[in-house]
Amino acid sequence: MNNSLANTARLLWAGLRALLVLTLLTGVVYPLAVTGVAQGLFHDKANGSEVRMAGKVVGSSLIGQQGYSLDYFQSRPANGLGENSVNTQYKLLLSGATNLSADNKNLVKSVEEAKAKVVKDNSTADYTVKPSQVPADAVTSSGSGLDPDISPAYADLQVHRVAERNGLTVARVQKLVDEHTDGRTLGFIGEPRVNVLELNIALEELLAKS
Repeated sequence: MNNSLANTARLLWAGLRALLVLTLLTGVVYPLAVTGVAQGLFHDKANGSEVRMAGKVVGSSLIGQQGYSLDYFQSRPANGLGENSVNTQYKLLLSGATNLSADNKNLVKSVEEAKAKVVKDNSTADYTVKPSQVPADAVTSSGSGLDPDISPAYADLQVHRVAERNGLTVARVQKLVDEHTDGRTLGFIGEPRVNVLELNIALEELLAKS
């Protein structure tokens, strides 16, 4: 009987020691090591890919922003964003797509309306946008509704408007777009893209200098 109790106590103590060691390794040492490596090698990404302007954080290069005036480059539509109906204390947005099929009447209508608006907004005194020039990302939201990037085609489409409204030459604004156009990741993944937030910050800096 005494041997049985002694064996049970020994096993419990061994189990407790294993629990303490594993808790220390997986709950303290490993997280600290991963955090240290991330902060040391990928500091920007580990902290949310923050974008700063005049020393202040104005957003993240990973999250698209809405509500730019027509003086600036516009982001993709965010029709896929849902409303927070669970916890209404906070004004949160739920990311996601509309999940509407390509032949859905509501989607077709919204695309047609968006295309007409893009044509109207981006046509200037000396430049008329044709409906055939409007790329898909100018009239549809991304799968998450939070895409921070637009296609070079959509950025190019906005050059004349941005130039006219800010008193800049078309060539200078086009150069700004070209400078902020990123190619495919590793040369073959994804598509060329333009980060709207970073482009608009560069535009602000250009206007400040001029």
